[in-house]
Amino acid sequence: MIKKIYYLIILSGSLLFGADYARAQDVISGVVKDESGQTLPGATVVEKGSARYALTDVDGKFSIAAAKEFPFTLQINITGFQQQEIEIYELTTEAVEIILKTANVLDEVVVIGYGEQKRKDITGSVASVPIEIKSQPVASVERLLQGSVAGAVVTQTSGQPGGGVSVQIRGNNSITAGSDPLYVIDGFPINNDYSVADAGVTDGSKINPLSSISTADIENIDVLKDASATAIYGSRGANGVVIITTKSGTKNKSSVNYDAYYGTQQVLRTIPLLNAAQWWQLRKDAAVNSGKTASIPSVTGYSLDTTGAGTDWQDAAFRKASIQSHNLSILSGSDKTKLAFSGNYFKQNGILQNTNFRRLSARVNLDHQYNDRFRIFTSLSASNTKANVAPTAIVGNLLQTPPALPVYQNDGSFVINSPFESALQNPINSLYNQLNETITNRFLGNISGEYTIADGLKAKILVGADIIGNKQNRYLPSTTAEGQALSGDAIVGSVFTSNWLNENTISYDKEINEKNKINAVAGFTAQVSETKGAVAEAAGFATDAFEYNNLATGITNIAPRSLASKWALASYLGRINYIFDERYLFTFTLRADGSSRFGEGKKWGYFPSAAFGWNVNEEKFFQQFKKVSLLKLRLSAGTTGNQNIPSYQSLSQLSYFRYNFSNTTVSGYAPNTVPNANLGWEKTFQVDAGIDLGLYKNRISIIADYYYKRTTDLLLTRTVPGTSGLSDFYNGQASVVYQNIGEVSNQGFELYVNSRNLEGAFKWNTIFIYSKNTNKILSLGDGVNQIIPVISNPSIAKVGYPLGSFIVYKTDGIIQHGETPLTPQQNKSPGGQKYQDINGDGVITQAGDRVVISNQPGFTTGLTNTFSYKGFDLTVFFQASIGGKLYNANRANLELATGYVNGSDVLLNRWSATNTNTEVKAAFQDPAITISDRFIEDATYYRLKNLSFGYTFPKTLLSKARIDNLRIYVSAQNPKTWTKYTGFDPEVSLNGQSLINKGIDQGVYPNNKSYQVGLSLTF
Repeated sequence: MIKKIYYLIILSGSLLFGADYARAQDVISGVVKDESGQTLPGATVVEKGSARYALTDVDGKFSIAAAKEFPFTLQINITGFQQQEIEIYELTTEAVEIILKTANVLDEVVVIGYGEQKRKDITGSVASVPIEIKSQPVASVERLLQGSVAGAVVTQTSGQPGGGVSVQIRGNNSITAGSDPLYVIDGFPINNDYSVADAGVTDGSKINPLSSISTADIENIDVLKDASATAIYGSRGANGVVIITTKSGTKNKSSVNYDAYYGTQQVLRTIPLLNAAQWWQLRKDAAVNSGKTASIPSVTGYSLDTTGAGTDWQDAAFRKASIQSHNLSILSGSDKTKLAFSGNYFKQNGILQNTNFRRLSARVNLDHQYNDRFRIFTSLSASNTKANVAPTAIVGNLLQTPPALPVYQNDGSFVINSPFESALQNPINSLYNQLNETITNRFLGNISGEYTIADGLKAKILVGADIIGNKQNRYLPSTTAEGQALSGDAIVGSVFTSNWLNENTISYDKEINEKNKINAVAGFTAQVSETKGAVAEAAGFATDAFEYNNLATGITNIAPRSLASKWALASYLGRINYIFDERYLFTFTLRADGSSRFGEGKKWGYFPSAAFGWNVNEEKFFQQFKKVSLLKLRLSAGTTGNQNIPSYQSLSQLSYFRYNFSNTTVSGYAPNTVPNANLGWEKTFQVDAGIDLGLYKNRISIIADYYYKRTTDLLLTRTVPGTSGLSDFYNGQASVVYQNIGEVSNQGFELYVNSRNLEGAFKWNTIFIYSKNTNKILSLGDGVNQIIPVISNPSIAKVGYPLGSFIVYKTDGIIQHGETPLTPQQNKSPGGQKYQDINGDGVITQAGDRVVISNQPGFTTGLTNTFSYKGFDLTVFFQASIGGKLYNANRANLELATGYVNGSDVLLNRWSATNTNTEVKAAFQDPAITISDRFIEDATYYRLKNLSFGYTFPKTLLSKARIDNLRIYVSAQNPKTWTKYTGFDPEVSLNGQSLINKGIDQGVYPNNKSYQVGLSLTF
């Protein structure tokens, strides 16, 4: 009886409600395909309005629990295809077939300044880093731009873990005011200023402030290049803008993601040097050729090897080093809230002993729709980094220390100094025993509220802060050459920078009718930055045990140092985008910036731009060209600015001096700089003409741009003559003054090609970029034709030549017996280096016989091929720089052939009485280096930048473990480089922060090649 009543209730419910209600065990099954009929694995199927979702398996199939009530909606998403929604009205035993259309790249939303736009509506030059490149395991975000963004030249200035990276977008616009782009991270604009995160204590490469950001957190990287795109940032957009957007939560879906990799690194190559016996023969030859006799210094506690292989200092210093990264993220959300949380641990041991970099970071992103009108955004990140830094002289010492010297004494302690004429420190002792660390804590965050005033009209207020605290510790123990004379030297320093931002904007986005659309934004922003720091030092310690932790025990007191600086920026901004009939696109932008860095009456700068775009493919007459899916012509012009100089440069500054009165030393202050009340903005005017072309339903996309930039009123430093009485005597520096003088131009061509070569089960995609930029100094001010910052370096800034060119003597073979020697060197014997007499006066002089040689590359390029088939994926990324030059200062030292230091193995072919047919000079005890074109080398290189092979497991294998996605992979970074350059690496620069001195290879921490295994796991 009870069973009959139960079945009656079930039957009655079915008759009463029909199919309007689903049972708990009811599921909807289906398959997702593309337009060609190929199944799509990895597509996300979400039940709209709930937290239920499913992922398609390797055959494109899915099953998802039915909603309690019919009808309900399924949303289907996968990268590269348009999102589709389907209504489910009833249960069916047949699989639902869902066909997705290929995504139209023109509908892709791109982040621009203070807003977003569809790519088809953009009038400026905007590039995005491809998804294939973003997955590379790199330490800092700038490295993802290399070879992936046309017009961006990225140079690794040091292989030090966490070390510096130099980025130029469309060339160098400035000379002494910096040329790196502005970075906007989740709406917060920052200059990657190394000084605000460096206390000035550590000796060696500066740690890159952007290395505090985990690349695993990044969702998109968009690069604004022309004036139309960058003018909204006015005073800060002259060098381009890199907009970084981090990952946000997901609506009605939750996931836990774990990404990790582990790998090993090794030096790209080592430099071939002489062994101990070869070096000793060189030393004897140099002495004999100089009329002297070589002798072995007297040493105690160890012996010198002059007959065998001796010490391979590079082998002792370089190592195979580990690198690892672990990133855990939780993405969640509901209809009104999206939440993302992530934590990252990154550790990179350096390829030089006892060097490393470690990062701990966490991020929270919140997007909450409070009600129909009010929305809140929050992006908060915090990081802690620590680096052990290689001292500056280490690489040079590794190359030059004589191989006859051992690493250790007989008792196992380190040898401290070389006993030969160049008293080089034992580099292995320095690496292991110097303490040289930098620790940085950084908080970067903002919170904003957006209120919808009316349809299409929104107001937004943002408040943010970037707070950086850097602590540096250095200790030179008495067991090292650097600390021996002082009986130990301890230095500690700290710098604290707080950067506050407030932005107030109002935007209007309205489709007035079918043919007229308008998008506008206007606002006011204010930013204030304050930096304070202090350094304390002591020497003369009874023990090394305390290191830097007890300065009071040092018997030698050294005067402490401190600093404080502050700057502020106030801005008004406005932009209007107008679209008529999807055919004609207009953009007008104006920004006004007031900077505290400039003189009274010169603080405000005004930066306008205008752009026009024509979607030719929307014209009726163009409809006959069926194979062309997109043809857009773009033209833009505008002005941007640069204020990247130290604070207070328009004012007269005081310096500390000591005075003597009646045999008593007293302290005092006096002016050390000349005030310049007329100091104002450095301005860059840019014109850009571009074409966007799409073929065969945009399976082939081509973007090409030509641009011309002219920077005027350069913020250029001039040295104040010593006769003025103005000098920083206490710090031992000449006084300089900033002036608005000089002009620089850049013009170039960029090409981007994206081709989906094969689609279906086997997919093949190719991305190719090409960039060529020509930089030229047009003026350095009245009466000035060139600037040579340091006479011992080859760098020069000269009118008519690119910034950072070289000025050198030209070699002319080797002096042979009976020849009249033409050389500036003291030694004029046969076997010496000859030089060309450029002005024909019969003598070689600095003023008359040096030539200027450009070092800028002819062009840079990148090629990325991505293949995928049934869960397998392969990415092959090549990057190249063609036509550039480097001055190999390491080689200049190693070919000196004095016998005081070690030498290159090319000295085995040096000139002698029995070997006169050679280009290598003879050995002489002449320690002066003559800067010549012999050491300027072709820096052209072709590099396999990234090779990655992975496999994504089928969903059917993962479903029982409740795993949504699992991918494992192996990858290689820089595994192969093709180049004729004889140094460690052709991708190098002495100092990325000095634009004049770029392109010099002198003791730079070498780059590495690495191999990793990794996995990506989603629950």
